[in-house]
Amino acid sequence: MKIVVIGGTGLIGTKVVDKLRQLGHQVIVGSPSTGINTITGEGLAEAMKETDVVIDLANSPSFEDNAVMEFFKTAGKNLLAAEVNAGVRHHIAVSIVGVDLIDSGYMRAKMMQEKLIRESGVSYTIIRSTQFFEFLAGIASSGAQGNETHVSGAKFQPIAAEDVSSFVTQTALSEPINGHFEIAGPDRSTMADFVARYLHLTNDPRKVVSDDKTPYFGAVLKDSELVPQGQAKVGAISFDKWMESQLSKA
Repeated sequence: MKIVVIGGTGLIGTKVVDKLRQLGHQVIVGSPSTGINTITGEGLAEAMKETDVVIDLANSPSFEDNAVMEFFKTAGKNLLAAEVNAGVRHHIAVSIVGVDLIDSGYMRAKMMQEKLIRESGVSYTIIRSTQFFEFLAGIASSGAQGNETHVSGAKFQPIAAEDVSSFVTQTALSEPINGHFEIAGPDRSTMADFVARYLHLTNDPRKVVSDDKTPYFGAVLKDSELVPQGQAKVGAISFDKWMESQLSKA
């Protein structure tokens, strides 16, 4: 198959591109650096020719409310219009578990992205993922206050980027469901607990303070908004296994 991966140079995209190429598929890496720009429309029509599947993994360079909304609206409209014109048969996008529950500018923008997909006329699958293990360092930094870091005590079930890429690859080789499903990691605790374990294992001396008033993505979380509400597909990589792989690279 010919598969276009928008955001193919990013954290998930690079892994998906590698997996699909290893399986023998023709994969086009879509990013401004490769001449395919969903904001300006540059290169889209050419990239979509004879394309079977489009995987959209692009993210906004700014998380400011208006900027992120404009990014997903403009990119989504341009990309989906090009897919319709080319007769693409399956559009895949990665969204977020809790996107329909959390009131923040970023989540509203992702909901807009999902709405555009559902209304586009292109057959689709939306994968709603929990947060990635790879975000833990950033979460710790965002809540830093001197020798402490304040982190939400909401429930948390993060997943490894490697597992996300595997689910995306499997979906690209499957029929569209014209709906969404959720994916998550195998371990559930609180966000504060995961960050504390991460800092301990990386010899970071900062103390984690569980603070339910600390915002995440600009929103104060309720207890279970970031974890699956029902059945989810669960990744194979536990937190301990992921940490082991990270520490072996250090």
